[in-house]
Amino acid sequence: MTSTIWSLRQGDGPVAAAAIHDGHDLRPEVRELMALSEADRLREEDPFTGGWTEVCPTRIVGLHSRFEIDLNRPRSKAVYRKPEDAWGLEVWKGELPGDVARRSLAGYDAFYRAMERLFSEMARQHGHFIVFDLHSYNHRRGGPDAAPDDPEANPQVNLGTGSMDRRFWAPVVDRFIGDLRAFPFPGGPLDVRENVKFRGARFSGWVHENFPRTGCSIAIEVKKFFMDEWTGVPDPALLAAVGEALKSTVPGVIEELERL
Repeated sequence: MTSTIWSLRQGDGPVAAAAIHDGHDLRPEVRELMALSEADRLREEDPFTGGWTEVCPTRIVGLHSRFEIDLNRPRSKAVYRKPEDAWGLEVWKGELPGDVARRSLAGYDAFYRAMERLFSEMARQHGHFIVFDLHSYNHRRGGPDAAPDDPEANPQVNLGTGSMDRRFWAPVVDRFIGDLRAFPFPGGPLDVRENVKFRGARFSGWVHENFPRTGCSIAIEVKKFFMDEWTGVPDPALLAAVGEALKSTVPGVIEELERL
């Protein structure tokens, strides 16, 4: 199934991967009103995360930019209206017309209806399911020539588990962390830590609100060490290695789901 603002490939098994900030497209009416350049938009989007969803049989990939509609924010905040909604960026050439915002929100509503159907079916078939909620984040906001942000506060992989019942899902989350750290990553083991930079946002929170004992969504924020966040150019070896590291965790989390 493919919709206007996301794509869904439904496969077998209890594990899904979502990259809802991968998209860069805009509806024509939104593009005409957008003040941001493509480069400015791309810097705050999560390019290449859609490719990482290949590690799971069920794949959810955002096709349109978060600057059109942010699927990872509450509905009331899903359309950026003021600079403070968007890292201080001036998103629109003028005030955003209400009818344009309503059409964007219609896509938001359709997305969550589709997710409710998808995850209800996965829960029915498998009893439990897990979602890799894939994102990336900037760590050189001072500019392309500035020093990177303090690595102590910016792990290579930040896992957001703030909205789940952590005690119930501990076997799954702990297995994921252990397997990801154990992967032979180029240059040494990945720095994987929990709830340091982010605790997870609306998408994972929605999963846990609606499927508290059947759905586990891990918000996986990968620092953009695998790319130049200012030019958008990736390091192919590191980009591929992140995907392989994520892939290595799938058998273990399935094993732990089956034990629940």
